[in-house]
Amino acid sequence: MDGKLFGRAIGKFTGGVLLLGILLFLPAGTLNWWQGWLLMGILFVPMFAAGLVMMKKSPRLLEKRLNAREEQGEQRLVILLSGLMFLTAFVVAGLNFRFGWLVLPDWVSWTAAGLFLLAYALYAEVLRENEWLSRTVEVQRDQKVVDTGLYGVVRHPMYMSTLLLFLSMPLVLGSTISFFIMLLYIPIIARRIRNEEEVLELGLAGYAEYKRKVRCRVIPYIW
Repeated sequence: MDGKLFGRAIGKFTGGVLLLGILLFLPAGTLNWWQGWLLMGILFVPMFAAGLVMMKKSPRLLEKRLNAREEQGEQRLVILLSGLMFLTAFVVAGLNFRFGWLVLPDWVSWTAAGLFLLAYALYAEVLRENEWLSRTVEVQRDQKVVDTGLYGVVRHPMYMSTLLLFLSMPLVLGSTISFFIMLLYIPIIARRIRNEEEVLELGLAGYAEYKRKVRCRVIPYIW
């Protein structure tokens, strides 16, 4: 095991846990918020397990995802907008719990938790199917078009899974307001996809034919 890579991965993981905890529980004004702990659990326990699997079976993929930095200004803007969306949605969810604005019933939180885990499974399948999957918009050396499995259904199954993940998060937290904030992810990823497909069509052989074969970008039969 690469000790340096393991240390970096643990550092980023720990930082993510602390950051989300602050964004949720500080606005909530209490640690006694079971939906907040539910989200922390379903988010970080599978993430930790997946990181261990990647460390053992595909350390190169793990390192690539840890090192990911966007070079294009268009994509840096997308990341900035996404970050602001997450920050606002989580803080509002905490405030929503604290002041009891529009709190959803408990069964919504549990149902959304199930959807979240389903989306996590879809994301794991995307990682398995596409060895060139990257957090940045780029064409890699020797990259080929993947058109089987989930990629035979939609062109961007990673965004399909993240859309489910992100829209289920505020429902797990029981916050109606945060759910509407998270809907901003749709125009954000639409902008990212538009730029990403331009890059892939220019630099990846066969991608134009793939676009004609698989019509839907994110949601089967809809988008």
